[in-house]
Amino acid sequence: MSDKTILEHIASLVEEEHRLRADEKAEQTAARLKDVAEQLDQCWDLLRQRRAKREFGEDPDTAAVRDVGTVELYKG
Repeated sequence: MSDKTILEHIASLVEEEHRLRADEKAEQTAARLKDVAEQLDQCWDLLRQRRAKREFGEDPDTAAVRDVGTVELYKG
């Protein structure tokens, strides 16, 4: 997966998040909003991994999506 593909997926998720937040049926969309937020965190994490690997001369394609628990608990 390329950086461009990841960024396109992020853009798509952000658009969906905005649509869901504008929806008046917030209780029906809460679960999907949580899922979208988790996917966004995973995408941003993957993009950061790829950029770091590239910066240090490693193959960015060896970066992998980490599980939600790992990404959500990351303290930065």
